[in-house]
Amino acid sequence: SNLGFRKAMKSIGVNLIQTQVGDRYVLRGLREHRATFGGEQSGHVIFLDDLVTGDGLLTGLRLLEVVAASGRSLADLRREAITEYPQILRNVRVSDTGRLDDAEPIWSAVRRVEEDLGDDGRVLVRASGTEPLVRVMVEAATKEQAAAIADELIGVVRSELI
Repeated sequence: SNLGFRKAMKSIGVNLIQTQVGDRYVLRGLREHRATFGGEQSGHVIFLDDLVTGDGLLTGLRLLEVVAASGRSLADLRREAITEYPQILRNVRVSDTGRLDDAEPIWSAVRRVEEDLGDDGRVLVRASGTEPLVRVMVEAATKEQAAAIADELIGVVRSELI
């Protein structure tokens, strides 16, 4: 999820649980923490009290329930809910995603960037589960800052894995 969402939830006392990317990990996290609602930024949303998989129709109906109960427009609710942080997601084609875990220069660069960003940004570097790609996602206060950091990390990924 976007860092703005995380900060908004924290401000109203909602505890967020972070899992690996993928519905199966979201489902596992829901079960482990005895939670009933979870999802991914991709739009996969699980209402565990109803289903063990994401369902777009159910998500839409639940969203309509909130809109109807509030008496406000969805646009108004969205504006009030979060201030979204700019997010850059880039893919780097590599020959072997399995080498990512042991590529210490990449993880060293990620740690340094995370330290520099503090609570005002976020970095996610991961191997794609379906393609020979390393995904680099950066959130920061400005789009320019996020892009610059993504470019820097992509350079390290390329130098180590291509």
